[in-house]
Amino acid sequence: MRSIEMVDLKAQYEKMGGEIDNAIKEVLLSTKFIKGPQVAKFEGELKEYLGVNHVVSCGNGTDALQIALMALGLKEGDEVITTNFTFIATAEVVALLGLKPVFVDVDPLNYNISVDAVRKAVTPRTKAIIPVHLFGQCAPMEDLLEIAEEYNLFIIEDAAQAMGTDYLFANGSVKKAGTIGHIGTTSFFPSKNLSCCGDGGVMLTNDESLAKEMRSIANHGSTVKYYNDKVGVNSRLDTLQAAILSVKLKYLEEHNRARKEVADFYDNAFREIKGAIIPEREKYSTHTFHQYTIRVKDGKRDSLQKYLKDAAIPSMVYYPVTMHSQKAYSYLGYHETDFPVSSALCKEVLSLPIHPEMDEEQLEYIAATLLKYFL
Repeated sequence: MRSIEMVDLKAQYEKMGGEIDNAIKEVLLSTKFIKGPQVAKFEGELKEYLGVNHVVSCGNGTDALQIALMALGLKEGDEVITTNFTFIATAEVVALLGLKPVFVDVDPLNYNISVDAVRKAVTPRTKAIIPVHLFGQCAPMEDLLEIAEEYNLFIIEDAAQAMGTDYLFANGSVKKAGTIGHIGTTSFFPSKNLSCCGDGGVMLTNDESLAKEMRSIANHGSTVKYYNDKVGVNSRLDTLQAAILSVKLKYLEEHNRARKEVADFYDNAFREIKGAIIPEREKYSTHTFHQYTIRVKDGKRDSLQKYLKDAAIPSMVYYPVTMHSQKAYSYLGYHETDFPVSSALCKEVLSLPIHPEMDEEQLEYIAATLLKYFL
């Protein structure tokens, strides 16, 4: 049996390496390493795939969130509501810009931001909501859009884990994750469903004025070279990475289907386990399974992880610490008991290997090993 990996980038490269090599060689021969034609080409391809009006590329997913917030013209001290259970970047950029992160709890089954918690957190200083489409499934966007409209708030979607996920509206319409709010952001970090061989990110919007503002901010606040209309940043998608992403985008739907097949296998194998809870699948969203994350009950998560490691099965804890428990945000004055769901998740969640290159032998071995633990 081939070694089991959380993400098997080597196996992925073996399948599409020829195309990637050719794409890289084309860039090397052109020597147009910054803002080469492949960047605009990829932006256009992603725009068509997602059905969004504007795609603005940048250096990474964290930059995408920062530039999106900068484009909204928020003022120091304005409040931004976001989930307490996510990667640090979501809250980091809020604080970095002098805004106030307001953390809210999450749903215990799908791990996404709680609509009720968001509504309770709105104050006169609230200006924006950043929902995270965690692990590949959309947050409850239709309800969040209603709140945003009621209180005149912006929504920035952190779609870094949900490239290709569909949101299914009650009226039957469908939109891709990242194209629903005022701005969507994503990352192309190597472990993502759509990944490059380094760092990369984009901002997504249907608003032309926001697109122009974000493109300018990402380019030192400039639209004409050497003329800078505002304070901006230097954040751009490398031409080599854009070329690689164009190749990988062609395989995204196939890869997401393969991830779903792995998740279906896990669901069927683990559905009756008494000591663990499989991830909830919501009717309003498809799931592209950036992670397959179970909840391990009765304080046995760490024991199970060690058991799997001893059996050469990797696993990861996403995430071991809530946002409000991070030392960096102690100044906000939250207490451990303020977020019972996310605090509990940090002690229970365990993500299992899931990627398009997994084979039946690997899956059978993982299932048998995990089931044996719970016997």
